[in-house]
Amino acid sequence: MSKHKVAIIGSGNIGTDLMFKVMRLSDTLEMGAMVGIDPASDGLARADRLGIPTTAKGVDGLIIMDGFEDIEVVFDATSAGAHKANAARLAPYGKRLVDLTPAAIGPYVVPAVNLEEHLDAENVNMVTCGGQATIPVVAAISRVATVPYAEIVASIASKSAGPGTRANIDEFTETTSQAIEVVGGAARGKAIIILNPAEPPPIMRDTVLALVNAPDEATHARIQESIEEMVGRVAAYVPGYRLKQKVQIVPVPADQPVHTLTGGASATHQVSVFLEVEGAAHYLPAYAGNLDIMTSAAMRVAEGIVGQEPENAFETNELEDVR
Repeated sequence: MSKHKVAIIGSGNIGTDLMFKVMRLSDTLEMGAMVGIDPASDGLARADRLGIPTTAKGVDGLIIMDGFEDIEVVFDATSAGAHKANAARLAPYGKRLVDLTPAAIGPYVVPAVNLEEHLDAENVNMVTCGGQATIPVVAAISRVATVPYAEIVASIASKSAGPGTRANIDEFTETTSQAIEVVGGAARGKAIIILNPAEPPPIMRDTVLALVNAPDEATHARIQESIEEMVGRVAAYVPGYRLKQKVQIVPVPADQPVHTLTGGASATHQVSVFLEVEGAAHYLPAYAGNLDIMTSAAMRVAEGIVGQEPENAFETNELEDVR
């Protein structure tokens, strides 16, 4: 089977982990270039040792590289501000862009929810790590019951939050909140991120709190089934993704002022979902599930874009680890 060439802009943790995933796991993608701006970066060094074409001259260096014309998909694992410049620079060349930053130039894509709707988009946005982990659950609830309000809390190890994440905290909360509504189907959405400095570093934990208008028990059972089915969908491309405990559905107390959250819409019950994401440790430590879910989801999107379903995303090809 012929493979489709991709380039990764950003030779930091996320870009390097994505490189290893493409090389080890994908039956449809192959690395065409690794792009950075720091000649001494670990990601560029590893790519060079693996025989992947590299440049430390950013997007301009990519454009003048031999073989640039053969690259079909470009992943951007830089920052929100950098992606805007990169997208503008690449616009004349007809490349398909998968944006792993919160720039949100193109439509939000969460593979388990809406990948098929945006396969023709020139630039798709992967929301955020917290969005990839929690929006599928919000969507699972909203396809069963009305969701006037949904709130997500993403707790990640401080050590797994690199300079890009820290520089984009505001964009993280804004982009995730919007995607909870646009993709998840909640009328109102809110996102909170916690950088946990604990030692040893904890794996990613995510909480989804959704207010629903669902007074009958039969609907509660359907909500739980829908969530469990959706968790299985995500776990198909992120094996470390799982429910931490049973879904909780409890009545909203009569004296609880939920109207301040719902904008006046009625809500009968609160749905609480507790998740954890353990990384596959292809390049990053297992506690960095927040980065693992982003790279796994991005690769799944690119495989969809090139028009071929991955035969088995986790039948891994053996590749000697150069760490």
